[in-house]
Amino acid sequence: MPPHPEHLEPRLAEFLRAARARITPARAGVIGTGHRRVDGLRREELAMLAGVSVDYYTRLEQGRSKSASTQVLDAIAEALQLDDTERAHLHTIARPAPARRRRGRTPQQLHPATRALLDTLEAASQPAFVLGRRLDIIGQNRLAALLIADFETMPTLERNQARFVFLDPHARELYTDWDEVAADTVAMLRMDAGDHPDDRELGQLVGDLSIRSLEFGRLWARHRVHQRSTGTKRYHHPLVGDLTVSYQALTPGDDPDQTLMVYDTEPGSASAHALLLLAASIPEDSARPSVHPLGPGPGTGSTAPSA
Repeated sequence: MPPHPEHLEPRLAEFLRAARARITPARAGVIGTGHRRVDGLRREELAMLAGVSVDYYTRLEQGRSKSASTQVLDAIAEALQLDDTERAHLHTIARPAPARRRRGRTPQQLHPATRALLDTLEAASQPAFVLGRRLDIIGQNRLAALLIADFETMPTLERNQARFVFLDPHARELYTDWDEVAADTVAMLRMDAGDHPDDRELGQLVGDLSIRSLEFGRLWARHRVHQRSTGTKRYHHPLVGDLTVSYQALTPGDDPDQTLMVYDTEPGSASAHALLLLAASIPEDSARPSVHPLGPGPGTGSTAPSA
């Protein structure tokens, strides 16, 4: 059954169950386990590895306890073999900060300096865009619009990376490694859900995507988390063919909920040539998307994300 928006809670219980199911006895170094119905560790095995009582761990996994100490969470993270991002997520959802007062529906805005930076990067043949909360696209330069999608021309609700990846048929043709992109997109939404458990719009987004995309529902149930930093991405562009870009994620200005994604290519490579061809197709007198912030239009309701 696809997850309902309300199933963002209890996040700790769901995350622990999903993480435990991914650890096989052999991987955890547990031997002599006998016959088992599932591949993952049993609760008593995980509790033994973490050095806590079975009853205490069971209460955590059933969402009946929210008193885990830092030391206990670190021990559980070690037993589950979590990476740094997953470990930080575990601590966040185990001891959530007090609910913050909800802000109005005013969309996130780009600082003028960030808008200028998008144009500067475009002049250097570097696609760039800014992700906001819930993976909203809140700014992009024209080269990013040509490479991925022109979110500025879309209805506000569709200006969202997750919606684009899972609901736009063009995305499956554009991303050479669509399965990987889809998994990373869901994992980034999971991170956002951990940081903002009271985000009603995120719950609505998750619910809508779960209903409309079986792939999204399956990936959301895995409880994977991911934070972009650096990496590569491959595209199959309808105009310039195959190209590979490297990306770097930066935080512009003083808003930690914004991420500037900057793309680059190997100098002199076929991919670099492809971006130059795209850049050459930009009319000199065309409006710059980065000058006009991507925010909700009249009558559209809540905001949405990017790619």
